Amino acid sequence: MSSSTASPASTTGSGPIPGQRSAAGPVALTSRAPHVPADRLVAEMVPPPRFDSVRFDNYIPDPNQPSQADAVRMLDGFAAGLDGATGGSRKRWFRRETKPAVPAGPRGVYLDGGYGVGKTHLLASLWHATPAAPEQKAFGTFVELTNLVGALGFQKTVQTLSGHRLLCIDEFELDDPGDTVLVSTLLGKLVEAGVALAATSNTLPGKLGEGRFAAADFLREIQGLSAHFRPLRIDGEDYRHRGLPQAPPPYDDATVRRVAQTADGASLDAFPGLLDHLSKVHPSRYGAMCDGIRAVCLTGVEPIPDQSTALRLVVLADRLYDREVPVLASGRPFDELFSEEMLAGGYRKKYFRAISRLTALARDAKPLAQG
Repeated sequence: MSSSTASPASTTGSGPIPGQRSAAGPVALTSRAPHVPADRLVAEMVPPPRFDSVRFDNYIPDPNQPSQADAVRMLDGFAAGLDGATGGSRKRWFRRETKPAVPAGPRGVYLDGGYGVGKTHLLASLWHATPAAPEQKAFGTFVELTNLVGALGFQKTVQTLSGHRLLCIDEFELDDPGDTVLVSTLLGKLVEAGVALAATSNTLPGKLGEGRFAAADFLREIQGLSAHFRPLRIDGEDYRHRGLPQAPPPYDDATVRRVAQTADGASLDAFPGLLDHLSKVHPSRYGAMCDGIRAVCLTGVEPIPDQSTALRLVVLADRLYDREVPVLASGRPFDELFSEEMLAGGYRKKYFRAISRLTALARDAKPLAQG
């Protein structure tokens, strides 16, 4: 099952079919405010298209970072340990004489490491390697998980996910006390139901929430979350920039508009208008807002004015990166989006991730500008 099989979200207005250009010009993301049914949110809890084909055996460990190869072995063993019926007889990457036993203790594994070391690749590989039907395992970002609770309600979410063998949570971060209590309670219920957990983040489980709110006031919940996981550290540098040329500098407005008019499935928006539009669309709908879009063209990129706007842009950047949508822009370069104060604050890891991913997408857009 893949996200492409889910029923499409409806959009407001009478604009062009997603991904196509009308006679008047390219699609504008600001014209889209999709409604996403709750059943689509559940059906799309699978690895995003970018990670459809990832597996343990096509993850390329950095030979200078032994923790990466160790992570592959450990996660393959974790997946095999979820095969209660057969004990696992699959061909395994880095196989040795015997499959390493899954240690007793927490029923979850937590991949901690910097940006671009392949944590999401490994998490998606774990989802693919787990011997269960697609409907028995779920994959989503932390934001998508909290959005699911908002759409279904807490009890219905527990009921829906309790039948799963594995829940994978990408980019696990706690941004406010309400999320801390919500997710702590949810995961506790799922562990009781026998669901295995796997998560990625740039923050060790016991440090979740630091710098964002009065973490000491919610220490019990945070420690409860940490107890569900055993950390697995993955060292290394950002593979998106490893040995690759730097992202191209911003283009001029004329180039961006030309590409938007000629590239199939391109969108065209003024950056300030897009930021304003994001405030009117729930983040759970940003993925549907990008349905059919093959390239995003932005004019007038400028620094983000406030933290709420910045966090919404982070979610959009994640959805574009998941879908491998190139981003061609004019204005300021992406590494100037966030102020020094933002990059030094509690959400800095999200902002650095967004810069890393937007830079990769800008590099992907370079052939469009040269065409």
